[in-house]
Amino acid sequence: MSHRSGWAPEVSTIDLDAPLGDPEAALCELERVYLRDAVYFHHPRYLAHLNCPVVIPALLGEVILTAINSSMDTWDQSAGATLIERHLIEWTAHRIGLGDSADGVFTSGGTQSNLQALLLAREEACRLAEKQSLIQLRRFEILPRLRILTSACSHFSVVKAAMLLGLEEHAVIRVPCDRRKRMRTTALASELERCRREGLLPMAVVATAGTTDFGSIDPLPEIAHLCQRYGVWLHVDAAYGCGLLVSTRRRHLLDGLDAADSVTVNYHKSFFQPVSSSAVIVRDRDTLRAICYHADYLNPTWAAKEGIPNQVDKSLQTTRRFNALKLWLTLRVMGPDAIGELFDRVVDLAEQAWRVLDQDTRFDVVTPPQLSTLVFRYAPQGVSPDQLDRANLHARRALLAAGAATVAGTVVDGRQYLKFTILNPATSLRDITDVLDLLAAHAAVGLGGNP
Repeated sequence: MSHRSGWAPEVSTIDLDAPLGDPEAALCELERVYLRDAVYFHHPRYLAHLNCPVVIPALLGEVILTAINSSMDTWDQSAGATLIERHLIEWTAHRIGLGDSADGVFTSGGTQSNLQALLLAREEACRLAEKQSLIQLRRFEILPRLRILTSACSHFSVVKAAMLLGLEEHAVIRVPCDRRKRMRTTALASELERCRREGLLPMAVVATAGTTDFGSIDPLPEIAHLCQRYGVWLHVDAAYGCGLLVSTRRRHLLDGLDAADSVTVNYHKSFFQPVSSSAVIVRDRDTLRAICYHADYLNPTWAAKEGIPNQVDKSLQTTRRFNALKLWLTLRVMGPDAIGELFDRVVDLAEQAWRVLDQDTRFDVVTPPQLSTLVFRYAPQGVSPDQLDRANLHARRALLAAGAATVAGTVVDGRQYLKFTILNPATSLRDITDVLDLLAAHAAVGLGGNP
């Protein structure tokens, strides 16, 4: 867990035009400039971001797919790989409960999945606006009226997607959250009604099943009901919470997910897969037509008419790795219940850690966890908020510099907080309490006191 600054001068002096000519020498150099100071996500005291340790069958899949180097764009390059990816999409859609018309494709990650889902939502919203209008509407007349509604705690990729889709930043309406950091459905209903009064077009509601900062899950059944009432596309960003799809004890936390029009899943977060392993799943495969373009050299129209399954027809990418193989081998070796038990284990640990934090007078914890994330703050009595901000920042940096553990940070109500993201089933409660003691000691030094 070591951390070292000042790498840039050492790396920049390496002459890439002068090869070492020896794999062993190159590996020794790599040890010095990368491996020695890399952050290993399988370390039990890595508690920072949504990075998970990976299971061995997935590593086997990584080796095989890299060695063969299939490209997932066309059938003639990846026949068996195409069938495997499609079967995994069907399996995931079945777990979600989307029905026989569902489809999807593997992506590079949640940001791409959210972008693709919102692109499809935009096209559907424009199509409906044109169909329902008494006069002929042009695209530039519709786009300024489009709105995306999402919680104040949702992922930043929603705003980024809006920009990439030709919408202004104000097109994203941030709906307030409750004390558990979940979207307030009363506020969502008010915003949808305001859009109707003002002649705006809600193109999508983005609900989150596992926010990045808090692991909170929006009230999916109530949100789905509102989307059905107002005729709005429902996208659920389940990049983090998708691990609940294979949980034998907590699957109910995703109740309502089956009402979504599109879902983001990140297997490389809570299925213990190497980066990247993600997908976007849609309820109606016909909506994917919005991104289908034909190239004579790649996927000509005659191929589509003959039913040749070219995956490029439904992907934003062209050349694409066979990342589905990692999940395929994991399921074939371990099975879904074993993956679900690993995820349940880290959620169990987060609940135990919350109880410890809730009783520890040195810290203030924001909310009980729904998944495996805890946001808290070193906050002894009698210290000003500004001093506490500096102390918490110092504690995080000092801990990273010492190499004993890694934690994340975030801002809550304008104040600096610390964050545990627990995704390693090998992490113990003792690891958690030891890291809390280290943080408190560093924070005390940051306040000018003794550890």
